[in-house]
Amino acid sequence: MMISTSLRRAVLIGAAIAALGRLASAPAAAQGDPLPSWRDGAAKRAIREFVAAVTAPGGPDHVPAPERVAVFDNDGTLWIEQPLYVQLAFALDRIRALAPANPGWRERQPFKSVLDGDPAAALAGGQKAILELVVASHAGVTTEAFAQIVRDWLATARHPRFLRPHTRLVYQPMLELLAFLRANGFKTFIVSGGGVDFLRPWSEEAYGIPPEQVVGSSIKAAFELREGVPVLVKLPELEFIDDGAGKPLGIHRFIGRRPIAAFGNSDGDLEMLRWTTQGTRSRRLGVIVHHDDAEREYAYDRASHVGRLDEALDVASLAGWTVVSMRDDWRRIFPEP
Repeated sequence: MMISTSLRRAVLIGAAIAALGRLASAPAAAQGDPLPSWRDGAAKRAIREFVAAVTAPGGPDHVPAPERVAVFDNDGTLWIEQPLYVQLAFALDRIRALAPANPGWRERQPFKSVLDGDPAAALAGGQKAILELVVASHAGVTTEAFAQIVRDWLATARHPRFLRPHTRLVYQPMLELLAFLRANGFKTFIVSGGGVDFLRPWSEEAYGIPPEQVVGSSIKAAFELREGVPVLVKLPELEFIDDGAGKPLGIHRFIGRRPIAAFGNSDGDLEMLRWTTQGTRSRRLGVIVHHDDAEREYAYDRASHVGRLDEALDVASLAGWTVVSMRDDWRRIFPEP
């Protein structure tokens, strides 16, 4: 039977469209290298082999898509944390902005040192001083107003070394990893010691992680009616610290599933990594990002005052976790300017 030219053309066009559709819906791994900013090596191989194993239908390590939960620390794991945690830099700027309305701060530590231009002296007070600064700088406004304050600050603040917005100092290899996991049926969560209300206004734009998939530390809030409008007002009282042993508790409370993959960079992530990798499933993944690239970013671990990596680095080899060398495993650190 003769097939007309127009019919043949229609068949060919239909086949081409179908092929493009299959390509668009195929997993990222099938479309070339999904992790181009990662150098070939043990770290990249461990990640790809893990994803292949848990997504292989009928395989011995197959995990149903709803159970593919991956959790990520934020500071030092997804974006820069040196020389100062970004949220702490925000808090110090907020203290300066709020000082005229709080004259008593001029004679009260740690506020006095901040206002005198000596934040190092203020932070010498340790975690107690840091929490006092954060709580004071974050409270007294509605959650919606605070989210806008965060967005406005991020739009203008610049990193002291790289002179770029902090949201342009996220790690390109980790952005690729997040996309790779999601393309393979994973749900990705941030589990951070940072404040949940500080992270949520920008996490989706920066990482593709929506606000409901962000777990973090928090201060209390109260429901109020202001001129008939319902609002939530942030209170100067600590509610939950999502760091160290608090991270598994936060995962249990706010996610409700035990992750099968966890990514961190410091001792504050140790319990989260243990909780994730020592579960009942045979195939789990624990990854530590090791900051060892002073030229392109920073080099620090055991003695650092920010993002200290000591005990977790020792446990990593015993637990079989993957330690990622920023210097050796990453072709690039940040996205293009």
